[in-house]
Order: sequence, then structure tokens, then C-alpha cells
Amino acid sequence: MEKKACTFFGHRDCPETIKPKIREAIIDLIENHGVTMFYVGNQGNFDRLVRSVLKEVTTAYPEVGYAVVLAYMPSTKTVNNYEDFSDTMLPEGIERVPKRYAIPWRNKWMIAQADFMVTYVTRPCGGAAQFSVLAKSKGKIVYDIKLDQSSNKM
Repeated sequence: MEKKACTFFGHRDCPETIKPKIREAIIDLIENHGVTMFYVGNQGNFDRLVRSVLKEVTTAYPEVGYAVVLAYMPSTKTVNNYEDFSDTMLPEGIERVPKRYAIPWRNKWMIAQADFMVTYVTRPCGGAAQFSVLAKSKGKIVYDIKLDQSSNKM
């Protein structure tokens, strides 16, 4: 069976109330679409919510994995804050990318790895909207969790 992957893009200022929809989307992708790997960034509240749901959900689905994909090596300051990096990774090649281009490069890498994308996009500007458009142009199945289930492409 072919392994399928999913990535996530959403606004940095995403509300906590979206968390149940994130969980619903992840479980649907696992149970109904065969997704076994998830990739998420670490730049804002949406990413934080996704990471917390993935930590919880993957305990019930041991065959499923996830990785928080970093755009930069953790700094000494970050490491000293005792953040848990056990579920993180740096994509191969990002070490050659200038820091100012690291987040877009990482996001394109995540899109390339994924078959599906879950988004929370409420405005047409910003990175989440930009990368949602890019994923659609590359033929990825985009599941926008702000919409009703009946409106999604899945």
C-alpha cells in the first residue's frame, strides 16, 4: 500500500476553537484516506494546535507518524527554554538556504512531500493563503477546515 502524507498551513493567529476541526480532519485522513505521515511547521498558533492534536492522535494510531519541520536550527536561546525537539526535523538542503528564504523553502518542501493539505485560511493574503494556492496548483487535495464538511474536496 502506498504511503500517503499530509501537511498543514494556517494563520498564525488561529483561534483555539478550531482545535476540534483539526482533530476531525486528521482522524478522517487516517481512517478514510490512508494518511500515515503528517508534516507541520512551528511558526504560529495554528501550527501549535496541529502539533498538540498530532501528539494526542498518534498515540491511538501507532502506525501514524508526524514531524514538526523546522525552518532553522534551534538557537541556544530556544534550546535553553527546554522546548521538546524530539518530534522535529530539518529538511535536507535547508542548511544551504539563506535565513530570509528558509520558511518559504521549508513550506515548499512540505508541499512536495504531501498528498493532502489541511488549511485554515480566512483571508486572501499571507503565507497560509499563498501556500494553499501553490498546493492546489500542484494537484494536492486541499481540505479547508473552516468550511462545512460538505464543501471540502475530500
